[in-house]
Amino acid sequence: MTNTQVTHVQIDNYGPWTVTPEPRREVDLQTLQSRLYADLSQLVGNRGGYVFFTRFDNMVAVTNGLDMADHGLIQESVGNRYPVTMSLGVGTGRTPVAALEAATEGLQDAGSAQDEARREILRGRAVEADFRTGDDVQIAHFDVVDATGKYTDRLNAFDTFVEIEQAYAELMRYMRRTHDSLSFFVGGDNVIAVCPDLDVAAYRDAVEHVGEAVDVDLQVGAGRGETAGEAGMAAKHALERSRTTGDAVQVGWVDPRPTD
Repeated sequence: MTNTQVTHVQIDNYGPWTVTPEPRREVDLQTLQSRLYADLSQLVGNRGGYVFFTRFDNMVAVTNGLDMADHGLIQESVGNRYPVTMSLGVGTGRTPVAALEAATEGLQDAGSAQDEARREILRGRAVEADFRTGDDVQIAHFDVVDATGKYTDRLNAFDTFVEIEQAYAELMRYMRRTHDSLSFFVGGDNVIAVCPDLDVAAYRDAVEHVGEAVDVDLQVGAGRGETAGEAGMAAKHALERSRTTGDAVQVGWVDPRPTD
């Protein structure tokens, strides 16, 4: 049984800030967003977590292993280095969706994302150290089978991007709707999904669904761990086995449940 901890990162009053006192150059906004994401990725990643950029002004992090004091230090670091501040909602749940809903509810209860009076909110609860286990997080790492041969070396960069994105969009919707999972594009032809306690059959079902829906073949490796970093590395190793064996689904544990 998983016990995922998710943090909703939201830049405070970002929309109004981008046009005050007058509209800011888009190149400057894109630079700020990408640098903030990179810094957060390192700050959270150094503590065993993962950050996903989603819409950049709102980001989602898997933060098992970080307590509320860790969140406060990260928030303070950003506030000292950027012209914007950020609020953090922390939630836990048996599924990633439940954890994110709890995290988001804490921010929404504190005020609107465009409320200039709402600054550097830190709300929610973390999984206490005594209740952490080695199976709290389940990460699945998907990629496209032979993306280079099928797309990168045959199509222009934009059309390749369209093919990859349609597979990601279909996978994202299906994993959310069917398995209460959160899936994120992380570059190239890679998607990382944060999942509840899924078995081999569930992953095989997802891969087959995307293939039938958008005609893109996926392969996936899944892993478990106390933190996202541990589970993610186990997933990477499982994905390598998938590439080597040709079996579309590999997991980093012995699964006693039927795969049919």
